[in-house]
Amino acid sequence: MKKSIFILLLLLPFLTFSQVTTSPSLPTANDEVFITFDASGTGLDGYTGDVYAHTGVTVNGVQWSNVIGTWGDNTTQPKLTRDNTNSNLYTLIITPTVYSFYGVASTETISEFNFVFRSSDGTQQSTDLFIPIYEAGLNISFTNPTNNSAFNLNEDFTISAESSINADLELFIDGNSQLAVANTTTISLPYAFTSTGSHLVKVTANDGTTVKEQTITIFIKSPTQNANIPAGVKKGVNINTDNSVTFVLEAPNKNDVFLIGDFNNWELQEAFQFNRDISNPDLFWITLPDLDPDVEYGYQYFVDFSVKVADPYSEKILDPWTDQYIKTGNYPNLKSYPDGLTTGYVSTFKINEPVYNWVVSDFAKPSQDNLIIYELLIRDFTESDSFTEAITHLDYLQSLGINAIELMPINEFEGADSWGYNPALYMALDKSYGTKNDFKAFVDACHERGIAVLADVVFNHSYGQSPLLQMYFDSALNKPAADNPWYNQQSNFSNPSAQWGYDFNHESPYTTSFFNDVLSYWLTEYKIDGFRFDFTKGFSNTPYGTSSWGSPKDASRIAILKNYADHVWNQNTTNKPYVIFEHLADNSEEKELANYGIMLWGNMNHSYTQNTKGYSSDSDLSWMSYQQRGWNNPNVVGYMESHDEERLMYNNLLGGNSNTTYNVKNLNTALARQETAGMFFFTIPGPKMIWQFGELGYNYSINTCEDGSVNNNCRLSRKPIHWDYFENSNRKQIYNTWATMIAFKKKYPEVFNTTDYTLNVGNTLVKSILLKSTTMDIVIIGNFNITEQTISTQFSKTGTWYEYFKGEEKNIINTTESITLKPGEYRMYSTVKLLDPRGGTATDDSDGDGIEDTIDLCPNTPIGINVTDTGCPIFSLPFDNFIVEAIGETCTDKNNGIIKITASETYDYIATLEGTDYVFTNNTFESPKLAPGSYSICVSIPSEAYEQCYMVTIEEGTSVSAKSSVTSNKLDIEIEQGTAPFNVFVNNKKVLQSNDYSFSVNVQEGDLVQVKTNVACEGIFSKSINSFNEVVAFPNPTNGLFEISLPTSEKKVTIELFNIHSQLISKKEYSIKNKKVNLSLRNNPDGIYIIKVNLDKPVVLKIIKQ
Repeated sequence: MKKSIFILLLLLPFLTFSQVTTSPSLPTANDEVFITFDASGTGLDGYTGDVYAHTGVTVNGVQWSNVIGTWGDNTTQPKLTRDNTNSNLYTLIITPTVYSFYGVASTETISEFNFVFRSSDGTQQSTDLFIPIYEAGLNISFTNPTNNSAFNLNEDFTISAESSINADLELFIDGNSQLAVANTTTISLPYAFTSTGSHLVKVTANDGTTVKEQTITIFIKSPTQNANIPAGVKKGVNINTDNSVTFVLEAPNKNDVFLIGDFNNWELQEAFQFNRDISNPDLFWITLPDLDPDVEYGYQYFVDFSVKVADPYSEKILDPWTDQYIKTGNYPNLKSYPDGLTTGYVSTFKINEPVYNWVVSDFAKPSQDNLIIYELLIRDFTESDSFTEAITHLDYLQSLGINAIELMPINEFEGADSWGYNPALYMALDKSYGTKNDFKAFVDACHERGIAVLADVVFNHSYGQSPLLQMYFDSALNKPAADNPWYNQQSNFSNPSAQWGYDFNHESPYTTSFFNDVLSYWLTEYKIDGFRFDFTKGFSNTPYGTSSWGSPKDASRIAILKNYADHVWNQNTTNKPYVIFEHLADNSEEKELANYGIMLWGNMNHSYTQNTKGYSSDSDLSWMSYQQRGWNNPNVVGYMESHDEERLMYNNLLGGNSNTTYNVKNLNTALARQETAGMFFFTIPGPKMIWQFGELGYNYSINTCEDGSVNNNCRLSRKPIHWDYFENSNRKQIYNTWATMIAFKKKYPEVFNTTDYTLNVGNTLVKSILLKSTTMDIVIIGNFNITEQTISTQFSKTGTWYEYFKGEEKNIINTTESITLKPGEYRMYSTVKLLDPRGGTATDDSDGDGIEDTIDLCPNTPIGINVTDTGCPIFSLPFDNFIVEAIGETCTDKNNGIIKITASETYDYIATLEGTDYVFTNNTFESPKLAPGSYSICVSIPSEAYEQCYMVTIEEGTSVSAKSSVTSNKLDIEIEQGTAPFNVFVNNKKVLQSNDYSFSVNVQEGDLVQVKTNVACEGIFSKSINSFNEVVAFPNPTNGLFEISLPTSEKKVTIELFNIHSQLISKKEYSIKNKKVNLSLRNNPDGIYIIKVNLDKPVVLKIIKQ
């Protein structure tokens, strides 16, 4: 019986066999197989590191059976061998057979190889690849050309196929037989097509019992037509009013562009070939009519029959590698990737996209010189990685005083988990954080709260998935092609630390035009308010050496950057968007950019770290000042921390300074110093930036790994999210203090952004700032030292000054005034009495202490502190601040008792004892030697009008005393008075040392037992052992049962029992066994009993029952 099997490759264009080939071409499970992987167009395109195979096989129809090793384990998974001449080509040998390589029993059926080829670190990978493994016997496959190959009209080429065993082979083109050969394994036909478009090519194999066939599609090119592009269209997708869609691709020097996608089953079809614009030949375009407006379509561009790319102007893409890692709920109903139909990024569009109705359509941006920017990474700010959750935290930021949020890159980046500085698409929102409307809702919610939104954009470089790169890439050299309109072939930086991905050529008009479109898109589509440009030092082609970071002044770069700024500002000339550069170049260049109106990052991380740690070297903060830099405008965006810098609190706890009474490594001490840092941060005129959670003293290292360890390789790893910090009063006090200073800056810009200011913030740990205006003057002083310091403070005028935080009034007679500050302490004086800027009315209680702002003299009281009726803290110490210890007299008449006091909080304490004052500042007090008796001792803090008194008793010294009893050659001793440890001697030989007050020693008749205490003057307890000649009751006291030892040879004895009132209870004759008599009081009440033992000489004993 004949079997007929049809192998259909029509739905696998440009896929499996262009990425993976095998030798033999028709492998069976009993073969040694050479696997060749071409990474071109995959997630590993251009990757330079080692590549490994995550591989299994399809066994009995079950894919991914017998997987070798585990994902990411480079010690167990097979490593591929890179080709010496083509870095995108790799080989893997499956040997000796498929069965043995994968450990599959030869009785099972293996039908496919299963591969995912991955980078050594697992961040880049291919799609799932399934390569057929054939049954033994007859199989047939084309060897040339590959499915969906393209040829010119009338071009000669060879069609060939191969069978696994001898068979009759026949070739068909468009259903017509072209060649038949008998009893062979190969068939070959030279051919040239005379008509354009798609052609179906089929080969059949017949061995007399079985028929098998395979079909491929071949496309014959037709010349690209020239036609005028429709008026008003832009690059990318254009939705027309009649529900047609016009696609426009800029592709200089390219010849042919096709549209492939859901609307043509991802096949090359002549009807989907682009036109070339007549007036601008760089532009290719096509219009598709009659599309369903409610269907989301996936599409790609197939350029010059060689490369498929996503639309560079994509607003959404499908990522076959990382979409699977989007957290549940962040992107509901995400369109499925067209597996098996194409590879690489897929662009999508939908005519009837969900409309977002803006609440705020005319947001007025905050003043540039008064910006308080919050740099934020959605991934590490929210548990769900979502814009939606971030909205729930906006009230928190608004209360802090934030008026601008700077989001780390949110456009599509490569990989599943990233900071975003590895961009791929520039107009597509990264789906990890939510949908387009989720982001619009976030922007809208920010604007409702007066908060601007800035996007961090990375225009210096991109990585391998950029369509602009893939269209013009030299695979042989593994770098952009020489004719790439957007990229340099080589970075202008020779310093490897200043190179990332592939370098954009900002001296090319194609590049500047593209990025201007990107900037316009984000401003219009999402109504964001400006941009932070990453690494703008890379925006020219000026060459720099192997150790250079490109800091010298560069006229070409300046011109390019000014043009970008102009483009942004021209989007809204009356409400200008913000332009911020991370430039960090020589001041001569930054000055020119700043004076042009551009804001520039001012990295002061190291200087602030030195201050908070308590070290004077490199502690100068003056470079925070635009005037110190010689700029005309306050355009320094100063920051203590950013995503790139180590956290201040981590450094404080790791390496803070200390002495015997003050330690920066103490958590609460380190947190308090962050308040002081804020006093010398927000008060220097100009815009400021906070890195997320700095306002709560976030103390995890920038290099914290997900397992909690710290390693430089973990810089980009997820960091713990600690919203619980806000419930910690010491951390929240940073938030409250910073919120207060931000509110002052915003409420009184005439003084806090004054041009008339003096900074005394150099390489010294005592610092001061003088701000002057027509309405008031302000003086801020602070002590970053770890010891108390007296600061010679310069006031601008004499008269009354008001200290804000403590509510004090100070009459300044001389403008130079010495003020003493404790370690970490700060103060702010003003010539006008200031109310809490967060409220300030009779209905406000901004610090939550129960006192309205208008009468609150201490308006920044920490949460939970008791206050007076004027809002100032009632001084108190923790209930367990003092440990009072009374050490009694060592021995009688020694008069050497001591009172010790230990304090946990550090103050200048005075202990008053017997009318004498004793000052102690090191937190420990020890009294003179005292006689036994009761004493009153009081501890006071004069500066705080605080006093706490205690009654303490010095116990009288004691002499050693003990109780003992002998039973069965054992002496039991119970120490009643004496000082441990106890040394026990038997016949002057030490036999035991014990800290217990009850212990036993073995004895014999006639032994002398002595117990000496730890204090010699307490004396010695002695006991002579003549127990065997004594009548002894044991145990005594007893709970009922006891025995009496009797030194007699008699066999019986009469014993009388009396109660405490001498009433006879019983009289009985007892048998003596081993010189002992056993008795019981179990049925008698507790109390004292008298026992009379009638020996030759009667003995009376007292027994206690309890």
